[in-house]
Parts: sequence; structure tokens; C-alpha cells
Amino acid sequence: MGSSKGYLEYILDQLIDLDDISYQAMMGEYILYYKGKIVGGIYDDRLLVKPVPSAIDYMPNAKYELPYEGAKEMLLVDNVDNKEYLTGLFNVMFDELPVAKAKKKK
Repeated sequence: MGSSKGYLEYILDQLIDLDDISYQAMMGEYILYYKGKIVGGIYDDRLLVKPVPSAIDYMPNAKYELPYEGAKEMLLVDNVDNKEYLTGLFNVMFDELPVAKAKKKK
């Protein structure tokens, strides 16, 4: 199905108080980065984040969902209308997120 640019823009607006939020379009979906680390993404107009322990603690009742067929499960963020909640989530997750792997040069 793919995600709409409008939903991406809404999520980015909700995260406006955070420095260094970026995204990368990938096959109709969007990967979200916070200070260069992958936090999660937007898949079929759903915000999904990596299931690191801090995110599980922050959202103890969150559902696990597949971003796409064959992928690892991620946590569904269902409180996207609350800016403070979202910025808090991204901040608590940051230290546990792996550093992005360097791309190999051809």
C-alpha cells in the first residue's frame, strides 16, 4: 500500500522539537532517523519503532506489528497525536539504538 507524504509530514511536525530528525524514502515507505540512528519508520501510514528495552518500558501495552512481510516485528506507536509523548519516546530510545552501519563504497 505504501505511506502517504501527508502522514510523514504530520509525524515530522509532531517531532519538531527534536534536533536532527531525518528520513529516507524506501519503496513507498519512510525510514526515520534521530541523530543519525534508525529509530523506526512509517509503514502503511503507521509509526513503528524498534523494540529496544526502553521503548518497551515506555509503551508497555504497545502491539508488535510487521512493517512488511518478512521483516522483524516492531512496536506500533498509537499515541502519535501527543508531541511530548513522541519526543519522550525518541529521547529514551536514543542511547539503545545501534549506530548506523557505514555504507560500503563500490
